[in-house]
Amino acid sequence: MSSSRTISLAGETSAADSNDQRLVDFIREHALAKRVLIQARKRLSGGAIQENWRLDLLIEGGPWAGAQRWVLRSDALSALPASLNREQEFAVLQVVYQAGVKVPRPLWLCRDVSVHGRIFFLMEYMPGISAGRLLSAGAGPQGRAQLASQLGANLARLHQVRPPCKALDFLTVPDIPPALAAIAVYRQYLDTLSDTYPVLEWGLRWCELNAPRNGTICLLHRDYRTGNYLASDLGLEAMLDWEFTGWGDPYEDLGWFTAPCWRFTRPDLDAGGVGQLDDFLRGYREVSSPRVELDQLHYWQVMATLRWAVIALQQGQRHLSGEEPSLELALTARLLPELELDILKMTGAEAP
Repeated sequence: MSSSRTISLAGETSAADSNDQRLVDFIREHALAKRVLIQARKRLSGGAIQENWRLDLLIEGGPWAGAQRWVLRSDALSALPASLNREQEFAVLQVVYQAGVKVPRPLWLCRDVSVHGRIFFLMEYMPGISAGRLLSAGAGPQGRAQLASQLGANLARLHQVRPPCKALDFLTVPDIPPALAAIAVYRQYLDTLSDTYPVLEWGLRWCELNAPRNGTICLLHRDYRTGNYLASDLGLEAMLDWEFTGWGDPYEDLGWFTAPCWRFTRPDLDAGGVGQLDDFLRGYREVSSPRVELDQLHYWQVMATLRWAVIALQQGQRHLSGEEPSLELALTARLLPELELDILKMTGAEAP
């Protein structure tokens, strides 16, 4: 059995990890290979909740023979309460990949923590840019119509997955209107904090009074936004980061993608800061027949802003608790005043 070594590439880790051999053995066994060599590994940027490592591999023998570039995805040092674990996220990837959603092809899950120190899974590496500010800044005056349409169609394919689904039986199907379930979760979290957030309480009450009482239940990404997908000159390559997936109202994903807080440098482009809303909805309608009601879309944009505010507080707590000291997490918490102002504007209140 061949040992592994790591070859230094620009900006990439060159020191061999003590668990390299175990990782090599895992890949060799699952790839049905004779020999596996890790040529380089690189920590990928982004992923504030999970860790992603690009592996450049040389595989001899078996169906994967040749040069391969894969991604190893594992837990970060701390996680958000709503985040799926890696075994669950891998199951989600398998289901949505089979449904025709553009995602990296999931390869294998490893539950043996001795291999990497944490449970992880491997998936194919996909090309493209994911940085939200770069994608929004690079959009023309009218946005990138093709990309917006592709994002809409891709989301609609995801929303075709409906319960029951045996492979996803770990996801709870809401037994009350999804909006009311979400409001209860956010309010419960705010009640655990020593500080008070009256604007968020205002927003929660507004959403409670205006909540839709019924609707379709489908599979949601729950973080479907610019910054969480890969795009190239050809358009959409893959949707990433499925750790928040759950069953819910399809408008939740639609509202999250189109909310003002996720338009980055292009507030004029209401489809994720990269395109026009009409182009995004046109792509969605090509796959999903129901008409998108703009009043419901606005409601879930408010809900999206509230949710992002709660997540920003949670990210700040990860830093302040000492579990994961991080400038990125600390700065995320500083977004709260801007989000509170958005909530007041969107619910008809006047900012003081």
